[in-house]
Amino acid sequence: MTGFPCYDMFDSPTKSSSSHSLGPTQYHDFISSQPFALELGGELPQLTLRYETYGTLLPDKSNAILVPHALSGDHHVAGRYHPDDPKPGWWDGFVGPGKAIDTDRFFVIGINCIGGCRGSTGPLSTDPRTGKPYGGFFPEITLGDIVRAQRLVIRHLGIPRLHAVVGGSMGGMQALLWSADYPDEVGRIAVLAAGLSQSPMAIALNAVSRACVESDPQWRGGHYLPGEGPQTGLAIGRQIAHISYLSSAAFDQKFGRARVPGAQPKDSVYWQVESYLQHQGESFVKRFDANSWLRITRAVDRFDLTSRAAAGRLFRAGGPDVLAIGFSSDWLYPTSELRMVVAAATAAGVNAAYHEVVTDAGHDGFLLPDTGLSVRLRAFLG
Repeated sequence: MTGFPCYDMFDSPTKSSSSHSLGPTQYHDFISSQPFALELGGELPQLTLRYETYGTLLPDKSNAILVPHALSGDHHVAGRYHPDDPKPGWWDGFVGPGKAIDTDRFFVIGINCIGGCRGSTGPLSTDPRTGKPYGGFFPEITLGDIVRAQRLVIRHLGIPRLHAVVGGSMGGMQALLWSADYPDEVGRIAVLAAGLSQSPMAIALNAVSRACVESDPQWRGGHYLPGEGPQTGLAIGRQIAHISYLSSAAFDQKFGRARVPGAQPKDSVYWQVESYLQHQGESFVKRFDANSWLRITRAVDRFDLTSRAAAGRLFRAGGPDVLAIGFSSDWLYPTSELRMVVAAATAAGVNAAYHEVVTDAGHDGFLLPDTGLSVRLRAFLG
């Protein structure tokens, strides 16, 4: 892989946009022995949720901000576990001392979602009923399940009301659910690069990425041993998804028609853009599980708040303030979808505003430092 810096939801910049950085961070595990009922039926007999916190919670617990992650992110929002870690948390450019979400003022929480593979209960976890990993038997989940599980951690921390929920992409969908389902428990939400529902095009892209996984001979119905799963299918599925995170302009600027040095026309990887996508796929399978990919993408595809918005039941007067942030070149969640969020909130009498970031970065724009975005987000958080 040669040098075109382009970051996706998990390959975040190695340097933050500020010279101020958090000290060494560490994760914690919330463990519940109570069954956790799921919206689509069934339950998880017990629950583990891995989380991190940054900053100091005030005595009155009024300064807590939840930052839910995007599709294949995790709880590690900011900072480094060790000084020599090559990369910080996925939103380090925005979370930390003096940054847009200022940890000198706010107590920031990141939680790995259920169904994931980074410490929270998911397909790789042991099913206490069998003593074996859930694997392909892990149940289907919804974003509503993910938010209800997050709420257990917030309650565990003794926080009755969040100052804000700030999320991008799938994280923005979770912020909308917090506002819709628990309006008395959050003061404001910031929704970045997301909409009221998953579009048919986004569903189609996810469907193809899942088909890549399920057509891999190593898929075995989701019942595979660690290290023996459908790595080829998952890598290709990730490449397809990654294309949607960028824009045509971003591909032109970062790669153009540049070739891999020394590559011959008959080589399978000839273009720089091919090399980059191959790298994305290979790096992804080292940190993510195929069963988790399927469960979480299907949960995102099911997300749809349009009927609640049309019926006037999504927002309510006196509910959380709303800031919707769109990115001009995002074709996965176009700016029109963020404007629809604001329109629905305004119609319900909610204090709502729209901010647009002009960028060629595409959907990944919400991950990259932008002065205007940082200033607007800081002002909204108060």
